[in-house]
Amino acid sequence: MPIDADRFRQTLGYFASGVTVITTAHQGELYGITVSSFSSLSLNPPLILICIDKSAITHEILLRAGQFVINVLDKRQEHLSRRFATTNADKFKGVAWHTGTLGLPVLDNVLAVIECQTHATFDGGDHTIFTGMVIDSSLNEGAPLLYYRRGYRELK
Repeated sequence: MPIDADRFRQTLGYFASGVTVITTAHQGELYGITVSSFSSLSLNPPLILICIDKSAITHEILLRAGQFVINVLDKRQEHLSRRFATTNADKFKGVAWHTGTLGLPVLDNVLAVIECQTHATFDGGDHTIFTGMVIDSSLNEGAPLLYYRRGYRELK
């Protein structure tokens, strides 16, 4: 019998993860969602993966758009993590961003930007696993925003 959902969530909370905001655009509209389920997958070819809840509005948009950006948040960007974790219709209002290589929104002053074309998708229970072929990236100096045991943390 599988583990109880509450115990599973509590256990996974003991794994510290970086915080990202996934951004994309579709039919002239901008979309974004906070995601901590992000990982490198392959060096050759350069692939990453993200996991998106199937009930999220952005889930369907990511399937249609076929490309996305991973914005790795800096420790000073907790406000962006919270903003893009909401169901607010205009998440980009008042947020500094620019257009990246793929023509998608890239958040300003993040630690790292990884621009991807969707490579494949896989069923992952209540989530879909999106793999992305990395097309471009950029880096900035700083320290990461971390999420650990239901709270934001930073390296000491």
